[in-house]
Amino acid sequence: MRNQFDYRRLGDTARRIAWLGAALAGMAIWPCRADDTNPAAQGTAPTLCPVADYFENWFDRVTAIQNEQPHWVTPLVTVTPRLEEELRYDQYWESVPHGRSLDIYGAGKGLELIPGRPIEVILGVPAYETESTTPTKSGWADENLLLKYRILSANEQNGNYILTAFFGMSIPTGGKNFSSGHYTYTPTLAGGKGWGNFDFQSTLGVTLPDNLGVRKGAGTPVLSNTALQYRVEKYFWPEVEANYTYWPNGEHEGLNQLFLTPGLLIGRLPIYHRVGVTFGAGCEFAVTDKPLVWNNFILTARIPF
Repeated sequence: MRNQFDYRRLGDTARRIAWLGAALAGMAIWPCRADDTNPAAQGTAPTLCPVADYFENWFDRVTAIQNEQPHWVTPLVTVTPRLEEELRYDQYWESVPHGRSLDIYGAGKGLELIPGRPIEVILGVPAYETESTTPTKSGWADENLLLKYRILSANEQNGNYILTAFFGMSIPTGGKNFSSGHYTYTPTLAGGKGWGNFDFQSTLGVTLPDNLGVRKGAGTPVLSNTALQYRVEKYFWPEVEANYTYWPNGEHEGLNQLFLTPGLLIGRLPIYHRVGVTFGAGCEFAVTDKPLVWNNFILTARIPF
């Protein structure tokens, strides 16, 4: 007999971790030392309000944080270990079993911010989904949040590598057609290494539900993504990604699926000062039997700033 795991206790613990992460992000945001407003230290005249100082120096601080890491482009599917500031929209057209199609608008992407060293927060915008059933099903998916904590990094002149921890959270805010109906938590470790114009970025994580038994629902799938990229000239980034999922339990117990995703990203094209644009496309297709999705055509558009 398998040991039973107390998922209710896991959910309570994960909620505490999520609140702790939010508190840490808040601590990173708050300019807590009086000497931070010293003109000699900052190079600019201080204001009377430390909060105003914080936002006035936002982009200088972000530039300094990003200069400590590689300057690769974010892959199509794999979540980059780099800390990034951008507004992002993705579009998916999926072919699923039984001749159905699923269109996903936004794909849960949204606003990415770097509030302080060495943290990034991603505030996802719930995706809107439409499935070609009879009758057609449509509605909003769940809300997704992600906290990144960069453990170590070096830019291209000092080693060209990065290691980052993620903590993802899905909140069941979606409609009945596309909501999981429960909270999920996804701790992940991500890293990358570059050599000249070539780099790889990789993640490994597990999704944990809040209160469902592992033999019901989605279980605790193990997720792994790896992107291989090569920069051509200055702005062109052809890539191939391997996106793997294994279900050790739950309704898909024993199933594993592997997708390959060739694609091309173009960016970061400058627009004005820090503001730029990156866009790309790719096709994700299954190479294992009985996948939950046969293929997925992806478009992405980002405004990094």
